[in-house]
Amino acid sequence: MSGETLELPFVLRESQPVLPPKRPSLITELESFREFGVSTRRITTTFQINGKSAEVPAFVNEFWTAKQRAASRLHEISYRACFKPQLPRFFIERLTRPGDVVYDPFMGRGTTPLEAALLGRVPFGCDINPLSQVLIRPRFNPPTLEQVAQRLDEIDFHCSTEFPEDLLVFYHPETLREIASLKKNLLARRKKNSLDPVDDWICLLALNRLTGHSPGFFSVYTLPPNQAVSVKSQKKINADRHQSAPRRSVPKLILKKTRNLLSDCTPAIRETLAGVAPKSLLLSQSASRTPQIPSNSVALVVTSPPFLDVVDYAGDNWLRCWFLGIDPESVHLTVPKKLDAWREAMTAVFRELHRVLKPGGHVAFEVGEVRGGKIKLEETVLPCGIAAGLEPVLVLINDQKFTKTANCWGVDNNFKGTNTNRIALFRKPGVINSE
Repeated sequence: MSGETLELPFVLRESQPVLPPKRPSLITELESFREFGVSTRRITTTFQINGKSAEVPAFVNEFWTAKQRAASRLHEISYRACFKPQLPRFFIERLTRPGDVVYDPFMGRGTTPLEAALLGRVPFGCDINPLSQVLIRPRFNPPTLEQVAQRLDEIDFHCSTEFPEDLLVFYHPETLREIASLKKNLLARRKKNSLDPVDDWICLLALNRLTGHSPGFFSVYTLPPNQAVSVKSQKKINADRHQSAPRRSVPKLILKKTRNLLSDCTPAIRETLAGVAPKSLLLSQSASRTPQIPSNSVALVVTSPPFLDVVDYAGDNWLRCWFLGIDPESVHLTVPKKLDAWREAMTAVFRELHRVLKPGGHVAFEVGEVRGGKIKLEETVLPCGIAAGLEPVLVLINDQKFTKTANCWGVDNNFKGTNTNRIALFRKPGVINSE
């Protein structure tokens, strides 16, 4: 924190609870929640601000299921460190209405925008990673299986003159020719500004199938499916497993994955998506400055920021960038390694969130467990929101049944292998516009 004096919406005294006027219905619901057979535990989260202690109530339970299949299959796109769709759904259903704007400033694969769209809310998203838009936009307007099959039949999968031989550690020669041909086709259509939603969908599926650990991917066995190992590392994997790249059919695997993603995409879901997709806004830039988003326009923010880790963008995404014709070195992600720098960066984002939020709107800010639980980021992020003019409401701790943390929160969370989501919930002072 800087030495400046903050104008706070409440008075701080030693160990005084922070209890601004919030939606008591949400707190009441959390206190009585036992959908999965366990009662909620109410504890407190203590944090420091201006050299004094403050508290917010914290609620511990399993608030949503751990089962991925409980969500739409449209979510099943691999991405590093993404949360489950049930997390944004929990807050969207309770804190917004259909037609409201829901925003994620660190959208990643687009879990929050897609879940918002599926629930009839207007999806806004931002991510400095240009791959994010490629991963989310096609799922706002999914084509039919027949449209994808027809387009794949129209593509010449033997037209490429590009043949990067170093990629043969991942792909059979014929598979590599098909991938390179598809890349050539999509880049040519992009250059002519003739890409349509079917092309976007095929591009998304190709990115999703580039590398993985099963016959459903284009590559030989590699890991994980949400990032690409280096050529050198793949050579070692091949040698250790005594494997070589099998022949995979690119169009057949794209069609197979399409069938899977669309298996529960009903006419009603398509109608809902079509109603909000034209109003969506997706940005590729810093989350701390988003002038494209009008002030006082967002009802709810649900996000999970980058944590105190070193992110090797080029190392993780070099193969995806090759397919899209992007120079990975041109993408500059800044994930602070020091806590003070992270706090400063998040405060800047919170100030922008305060601007775009409607009065009475909320921010659900999910923070993960870092450095073996030694750093409790919820205690760090609460002062960031206050500094930006937001009021802390509560901390929600979603604790899955198979973890050891349910009986120890508030005492000691330095257990390894935990499986919790910890969400700091903020509110912008004022009354939500009922229009």
